[in-house]
Amino acid sequence: MITISFQFLAGRFHATPWGRHVNEGAVEWPPSPWRILRAIIATWKRTLPDVPEAEVKPILEKLAAPPQFVLPPASTGHTRHYMPWFKKGPDDRTLVFDTFVAVSREAELWICWPDVSLDSIQSKTLGCILANLNTLGRSESWCDATLHDAVEIPEGCEASVRCCVPLDDHNLPPDCEIVRLLCPDPSRAFADDHVVIVKTTGRGKNKQMVEQRSTIYDPAWNICMETLQLHRERWSDPPGACWVQYARPRDCFKIEPRSRPSRPKDQPRIQVARYTLDSTVLPLVTETLPVAETVRRALMGIYGRLTESNGIRGRSVVFSGKDEHGQPLAGHSHAYYLPTDEDGDGRLDHLTVFAWDGFDDTERLALDRLRELRTGREGEERHPLRVLLLGMGTLDEYKPGPLRAAQVWVSATPYLATRFAKTRGRNRVDLGSPEARTAFLIKDLREQLKVTLPNVDAEQIQVEPVWDANRVFKVGGRWRTIQFKRYRRKASDDGSRRLAGAFRLTFPTAASGPICLGHSSHFGMGLFLPLIENSPKDWS
Repeated sequence: MITISFQFLAGRFHATPWGRHVNEGAVEWPPSPWRILRAIIATWKRTLPDVPEAEVKPILEKLAAPPQFVLPPASTGHTRHYMPWFKKGPDDRTLVFDTFVAVSREAELWICWPDVSLDSIQSKTLGCILANLNTLGRSESWCDATLHDAVEIPEGCEASVRCCVPLDDHNLPPDCEIVRLLCPDPSRAFADDHVVIVKTTGRGKNKQMVEQRSTIYDPAWNICMETLQLHRERWSDPPGACWVQYARPRDCFKIEPRSRPSRPKDQPRIQVARYTLDSTVLPLVTETLPVAETVRRALMGIYGRLTESNGIRGRSVVFSGKDEHGQPLAGHSHAYYLPTDEDGDGRLDHLTVFAWDGFDDTERLALDRLRELRTGREGEERHPLRVLLLGMGTLDEYKPGPLRAAQVWVSATPYLATRFAKTRGRNRVDLGSPEARTAFLIKDLREQLKVTLPNVDAEQIQVEPVWDANRVFKVGGRWRTIQFKRYRRKASDDGSRRLAGAFRLTFPTAASGPICLGHSSHFGMGLFLPLIENSPKDWS
């Protein structure tokens, strides 16, 4: 027994049956023995031309007998594209269908000749040729061919074993259909009588048509005749070929569905989604709050479309920060939207979406579908702000950017006070004094640290203002707090009226992020980034 296995490395087999047009959408399955034998001959002449014909021809003559097939699970598919045609002008296009058989990259197509055997030298020669065979059918059908000594072919066409065998004089098995395959004719495939050139001699009454035979192929076999020559000589079928009827299972293109493994109920929920921002001109760091608000609005829109039913869209509690009645949530378990500048050029280049309670499956799908942000910047139609998902994970396993651990943290955006300073009464604050404003902000900041980091003694955290020689707060060493947009797109927001500052936090031991405090902290205000050695960002 001779057995050859094929694995299609790209997961596709492209081939159109003989006599069919590519736009008919027909696909050849299994591959015709005529095609397989021609592929072996082409590989031999192209890669092993030193192997003499006397060694290869006996092998090919044995393989000319109709084989049996064991088909792997497969399905059909197609692509459509427009090709330049130029029939009606330079812009003319014609629609082309590319139909193919989709198979698993690991699956094997078995081709067996039960009544054929090879000696050791012939097996070695055929094995070397098959090792060099890299395509079968069209050039896109990358394959890996292997010769096997013996493989048992199960009888019958069961669901798990899809056999395709020649019908001969047998009746059609149940649950099978007839498919014609082009096969070599053992008596004529290796003859050399196919090339006929007609020449005209003489003129007038002496004009004669003379047929001359010419050898233009090496080897000069019928099976080697090219399609162009077949068309020129008006052959309907290739010389040296014959049609053989095969019994193919009707469900050869049926894929048994596999059940998805259910996620364990105790599996932790995704808490972190990390993106990179891309545009011709990235937004400045001062645009942190508008960009963060745009991210929230985009994710809520995607979530609403995913959950829409009867014209009513659902609302995510985690994305919106509001309960089912539209009331703001207490605490900080809902999503933080944190755009950051992590290369120190003053423009936002990353985005981190984080929620302590994590995201459910629909929210995670919405995070995965986030592609573009519309912030309303000038020229955004020509240069959209695109987002690319880098990864997702839990806080225990994934700590990028503002979620890393460090002992020293520095303001990346202004800290906005959660309350207004009193200008009257016993506890009034002199807003004209930088020291008084700073003391008020530090006190307010420590109160927020107690709420956000209950396991850390806020009194042991060293809080230092980051300002210049004129006692003006500076963020990132260059931005004043007044340069940041500090108000949201709603009438009741008063972020621009609140006191704002920039600080450096030094913890007794390394602390993990995110550290985002104060008013509008869920929109990137009051964000602190870790100060790590050898970092390209100098926040001091």
